[in-house]
Amino acid sequence: MERFEDSNVLGILSEAISEGILIVNEEQLITTSNTAANKMFDYADGELNGQSLEVLLPERFRNRHGNLFSTFLRKGKARQMGPEVDLVGIRKGGEEFPLEISLNPFKLLQKKYVLALIKDITERKKAEQTIDYWFQIFDESLNEIYVFDAESYIFINVNRGAQLNLGYNMQELGEMSVMDIKPEVTSEVMKRLISPLLSERREKVIFETIHQRKDGSKYPVEVHLQLSFIDKQKVCVAIVLDITERKNYTEQLENTVEERTQQLQQALKAEKKLNELKTKFLSLVSHEFKTPLTSILTSTSLLRKYTETEQQDKRDKHIDTIKSKVRHLDNILTDFLSIERLELGKVNYKKSSFPLSKLINEVVYDSNTLLKEGQRIRYPEDIDGIIVEFDEKIMGLALSNLMHNAIKYSPDNTEIELKVSRENEQLRIDVVDQGFGIPPEDQPFIFDRYFRASNVLTVQGTGIGLNIVRQHMHNLNANITFKSKLGEGSTFTMYIPINNKEENEENITGGR
Repeated sequence: MERFEDSNVLGILSEAISEGILIVNEEQLITTSNTAANKMFDYADGELNGQSLEVLLPERFRNRHGNLFSTFLRKGKARQMGPEVDLVGIRKGGEEFPLEISLNPFKLLQKKYVLALIKDITERKKAEQTIDYWFQIFDESLNEIYVFDAESYIFINVNRGAQLNLGYNMQELGEMSVMDIKPEVTSEVMKRLISPLLSERREKVIFETIHQRKDGSKYPVEVHLQLSFIDKQKVCVAIVLDITERKNYTEQLENTVEERTQQLQQALKAEKKLNELKTKFLSLVSHEFKTPLTSILTSTSLLRKYTETEQQDKRDKHIDTIKSKVRHLDNILTDFLSIERLELGKVNYKKSSFPLSKLINEVVYDSNTLLKEGQRIRYPEDIDGIIVEFDEKIMGLALSNLMHNAIKYSPDNTEIELKVSRENEQLRIDVVDQGFGIPPEDQPFIFDRYFRASNVLTVQGTGIGLNIVRQHMHNLNANITFKSKLGEGSTFTMYIPINNKEENEENITGGR
């Protein structure tokens, strides 16, 4: 095993350096690593010495890496890796993480080496993903959003909705000020409007004005103005509503001010619902209804061909397909109706006492019909005698949703396990799968309505079920959580309050 003793090299590896440092020889063997690098990759001091550099690379990159390393060593020019491509390292335990690397070739005692300076950029990547997420919301908002300097009133950023309505692109707007699109507003007026924000007397200023498009046409708007900062620069953020329809509608009314206000609110609510239907409902319907309807149509057409008595098995096959697809469509419609009832507060919960084994048997029986090739369900142990006081229908809906998801997002020949235990005066039910897992960057949003994890977009689904389950659980003073690791599977856990403590004290024993 080769190791450096040169004092200059040891100086470079001073523990005052926060970045990880590796020195690799021509055979791609690690000769030296500092404490920061060892901690970064979860190795003990000295454990990496003599090992192949490939132990720090995910397996999918190893075949290509050898040639790249040789080419770099031959050229012998220092360079930075990471800004243009996404580099990934792997810790001793198998966890992958993003990193940046600066490579510096050198010679010592007629031998070639590479010094690699490594930075773990996990937190930076998370921050970038969060920024990208909020910028997408900003840019795709149906309202007009403007960001401009609080002193010069020059535009800094303008979202896509505003650009389309005004007819200007961002390059043009970057050379314009607020007064260029507000012909009725002078710099003195803007100064008075912003003054309460700068003096912190108010957090928001709301006013109505007129916007002028590039073609000269005008339209009335309602402006919601707030103060913010970009670094140390004071900026104003304006959220602008096009109130053309509101103004036209108001002018036509001949009733009292109160009647006009009520009708205006109804119009705004109708507009909001219409936008949601356009952007979400219709998109889901087009995706989720088209495939099953096509299958139903195909099976119906094929049924005509099987007219002989001995072809009954073929007819049964297509009839089963039609039934399955109809059930799928019915489930989607039920989910949409559940969302509406939850939003309107029209769900009436009915708590009752029932055996847990009865509910689980029904859920498992239903889930067995959905299993893929080689999949199996592991039944929980020691649940006979457990009595639950809860809304039986809602609990069955929630558990069925988790079981169906576990089956849908797990490959063939895997096991879905149900576990029952008691934890802090609560009944705990775990649904454990060996499926695809949820990417870490998607996990904060997994219970959001219509959200689909990035690695399952090709699998049928609406992104509604988990949102409905969580709302029901919270309404019933229960809870649902999850843990997931990409490529290894997920565990979704329901926590049901135990109200009849004395009866359940000895019955809930756990199935781990």
